[in-house]
Amino acid sequence: MKIKSLVILFLGLNLAFPGRAQQEKTDSSYHFTLKKEIPHTSVKDQYRSGTCWSFSTLSFFESELIRTGKGEFDLSEMFCIRDAYEKKAERYVRMQGSLNFGGGGAFHDVLHTIVQRGIVPENIYPGLNYGENKHVHGELDAVTKAYVDAIIKNPNRKLSTVWPEGFKGILDAYLGKVPEKFTYNGKEYTPRSFADMLGIKEDDYICLTSYTHHPFYKKFILEVPDNWAWGELYNLPLDELMEVMDYALENGYSVAWAADVSEKGFAYNKGLAVIPETDVAELTGSEKARWEKLTEKERASQMYNLDRIVPEKKVTQEMRQKEFDNYQTTDDHGMHMVGYGFDQFGNKYYYIKNSWGADNKFDGYFYASVPFVRLKTMDIMVHKNAIPPAIRKKLGL
Repeated sequence: MKIKSLVILFLGLNLAFPGRAQQEKTDSSYHFTLKKEIPHTSVKDQYRSGTCWSFSTLSFFESELIRTGKGEFDLSEMFCIRDAYEKKAERYVRMQGSLNFGGGGAFHDVLHTIVQRGIVPENIYPGLNYGENKHVHGELDAVTKAYVDAIIKNPNRKLSTVWPEGFKGILDAYLGKVPEKFTYNGKEYTPRSFADMLGIKEDDYICLTSYTHHPFYKKFILEVPDNWAWGELYNLPLDELMEVMDYALENGYSVAWAADVSEKGFAYNKGLAVIPETDVAELTGSEKARWEKLTEKERASQMYNLDRIVPEKKVTQEMRQKEFDNYQTTDDHGMHMVGYGFDQFGNKYYYIKNSWGADNKFDGYFYASVPFVRLKTMDIMVHKNAIPPAIRKKLGL
């Protein structure tokens, strides 16, 4: 009797108040349902620093530590950034200035720091030694660049033996000296022993991309300015790169994700990244009828205000390559892919953790459509077991 009454009540409520899903299906604005979310740490803020690569990679490794049962950690981004500055300065001087020198970097830079130098918790090395509460690196970037430029001018006609120490002195002043030892949860560590305790191994992590100007299933150095360390990535066909990301998320692995977010279809405040199809000839049915009524100016305006779901481009390998070749896709931003979801019409989106604080529509996260990820992904890093076995075999892993 009680069950029957509940059923009648449920049916009555549904008749009186149509369900949210039904409402959303008639609503053309974006509504998302998160289907899969990989455990991860809180959103951080890189603020006014070009250090997304360190924030995103450490967020990725923090997820890995949760996945492997090590627990939740907040690791120091500035420890990795300082190490990269030192290595970058040495290479810049050896190359006599023919190398990119700035705040940018890549996923493998963080992995190399952990393996070669170790790592420390955030509270041990926050890197805020210059009167700010948030990371503001304009002055630091300018001063370090001016220093190495002065060195390569070689005013003494022979480089001194102490120029590296002078460079480290700048980093000490702005970021603080690196501790030789520290205490964490009642135990004493060095940066090296702390990294050893975490158990992050270089051979466990693989960087992947997809471009046709190099052979598939081989490694190559991705030709972008922030790859100052000339790190190699495995090259996959686009469909297989997407397969890796999907397989990883389905099997409990997150993905370190680098992409170009300079597109007009990237609207961080709205929590959305899409690739609108602005060519009416590519549309069909009611979508074509709706958009072809508008002028080109009206179409562009409505496509990119993103107040309603827009049709998106069908992204091919050739389209992706063309945009990389003609600078429409550039090395731009490192983020952390931590899940996926769907809009009310069943379109899939990847759930992305950013490092710009938590003040957008989705508290520091956004949804990137499949076309956006296909077109604008620069490269990814995953655990080797997050790669489907058939693809691992093709890569010889």
